[in-house]
Amino acid sequence: MGDMLIRGIPEGLKNEIAKAAKGRGQSLSAKAVDLLRKGLVVEREDQPQRSAWEELRSAFESEGPVTGEYAQIMEEVEAERKRDFGRPIDFGNDDDQE
Repeated sequence: MGDMLIRGIPEGLKNEIAKAAKGRGQSLSAKAVDLLRKGLVVEREDQPQRSAWEELRSAFESEGPVTGEYAQIMEEVEAERKRDFGRPIDFGNDDDQE
């Protein structure tokens, strides 16, 4: 495990973290790591979700622009996916109806 020195923490914030750590039976360092981890999770969740096409495109664009047949197929897949937004889900349970 590595160490990290964080400078410039306001005394009030440090005291608040220390109080929270003591209340949970944790060390100040353990509580700080816990808070940093939780903050990263929240930050990650706040970022917009990318489609599969966007993820694949970014992976392939490192080799150059995505063009040709592959790009056309992925555009069609993405267009079809977008048409599904808001459409009712059909679970295929027609047998359950009386």
